[in-house]
Amino acid sequence: MSNDTPDSLIPYDEIVQEALRAVVGRVLGAIVNGGGTLPGTHHFYITFKTGAPGVSIPPHLRERFPDEMTIVLQNKFWDLEVGAQGFSVSLTFNQVPAKLTIPFAAITAFVDPAVDFGLQFQAAVDELAPEAHDDAENDGPDGSGEGDGDGSNVVTVDFGRKK
Repeated sequence: MSNDTPDSLIPYDEIVQEALRAVVGRVLGAIVNGGGTLPGTHHFYITFKTGAPGVSIPPHLRERFPDEMTIVLQNKFWDLEVGAQGFSVSLTFNQVPAKLTIPFAAITAFVDPAVDFGLQFQAAVDELAPEAHDDAENDGPDGSGEGDGDGSNVVTVDFGRKK
């Protein structure tokens, strides 16, 4: 008997990633169905690859965040729409409104710090390490310290890929 793990002919890692991204869609869909407001103290940090296929953001944001961007859905967002493949939302960035369209496949992290819940995803676009970037500054809370928990409820799915 060998210690080598055989290559799987079933793409388990992709199936799990897709299922976990569906959690994001279901949560956002519940917000839409509930009238578009977040219940209680819930709020979301959503990180996504700005260069992923299907991502639509204004040019000035793409220039500022060429690789990855984190948005906050908390106080000032509107026109949240959720579809089978992704979502769109309008936010303000330095008091300038912008509409963003984000496919679920572009999302790399989803966090709800109010309940210490988070999901991290493998980048569906490329295997490159993300570049450092500034916070999106989309009128989220300033220096509240929320989300600084120990990450005990963060689910990380990282299947090793053989090349």
